[in-house]
Amino acid sequence: MTTAIIITFCSLLLIAYLFNLTSARTKIPTVILLLILGWGIKRGVEYFEVNVPNLSAILPVLATAGLILIVLEGSLELRLNKSKIRLIKQSILGALVPMVGLSLLLAYVFSLVGEYSFLQCLTNAVPLCIISSAIAVPSVANLSEFDREFVIYESSLSDILGVLFFNFVIMYESIGASSFGHFSIQLVAIVIVSFIATLGLALLIRKIDHHVKFIPIILLVILIYTILKVYHLPALIFILIFGLFIGNVDQLRWFAWIDRFKLEVLESESEKFKDLTIELAFLVRALFFILFGFLLETADILNIQTLAWSIGIVALFFLVRSLQLKLSGLSFKPLLFVAPRGLITILLFLSILPEQQIPFVNNSLIIQIILLTAIVMAVGIMITDTEEESETIEEVTSEENN
Repeated sequence: MTTAIIITFCSLLLIAYLFNLTSARTKIPTVILLLILGWGIKRGVEYFEVNVPNLSAILPVLATAGLILIVLEGSLELRLNKSKIRLIKQSILGALVPMVGLSLLLAYVFSLVGEYSFLQCLTNAVPLCIISSAIAVPSVANLSEFDREFVIYESSLSDILGVLFFNFVIMYESIGASSFGHFSIQLVAIVIVSFIATLGLALLIRKIDHHVKFIPIILLVILIYTILKVYHLPALIFILIFGLFIGNVDQLRWFAWIDRFKLEVLESESEKFKDLTIELAFLVRALFFILFGFLLETADILNIQTLAWSIGIVALFFLVRSLQLKLSGLSFKPLLFVAPRGLITILLFLSILPEQQIPFVNNSLIIQIILLTAIVMAVGIMITDTEEESETIEEVTSEENN
């Protein structure tokens, strides 16, 4: 039995790695292939009547670990310098305004359909409106540098701001001046704690000489995140600040106190830490989506009752996104199509208390929205790549003729 588990585990992760390598050519988002793989394994297990224990309890654990590592990976990728100011502004607006607007609009629609409070409807709407960096970032490797950076910034910020918005909504029974004031105090507190913790972790990265050093650092990051969550603080801000600090050490030279960290050593170690984080994020992400696919029920995917809702909501997503891109002065192709939902949506949906859930915002709706947005992204990137290849061929042919 042990041998079979090891063979299965290693084989699945190697297949996931193969999907990662070939997604640039096939233009199929890795997440779709992983979900299909997990779903196919479940059908095989049922066909051969293999006894598999209930794995559903593992999903939230993987989702939380994946959230931490993916946001950390994204923040490590973000470069903070003057040349990026315009891009950062566009990304913040692209991540925040459509998410909040869509959440409020969907909450209003949900409140019209059923007799639910607006706050309850908003709690169910927010997870649907967050772009997933876990799906978006790996899918745009072959885009132009600007488009790729925009997607990295936008989706990473969407994850972070989306979770903050969701936490704000679920923390208070009513939203008013007092709730905003209390949340503002929490933000100030978390920034101070995050700054202190970041300096401490950065010092450890530089000073630890043991050959095992980065795994303990990542475990400390997860531990600090979890403790902050226990005290209901917006812990993702800590992940963002830590990732930005480590990923932009070279930009901090003009601070006099930074010399104490021996920047050359810290820069070198930060690159190693970044590489390990990327690999761990791949591992957890692959396991999460394979397991999620394994737990999928075919009836949920093909549920006709929620399909109209799913199509309507996804259409609304892309309508709002087209307006956002137009107002921001950004090109429609391929950015219009890159707005997938995924890990964050699932994680936040699982964290909604049963008494706060709305019946028609269920597993089927979540799964269908994730699949539809991923399919739209895949098709959109394929069409864009095909058009660019055709234009390149035409240019080459025209030059040859001249």
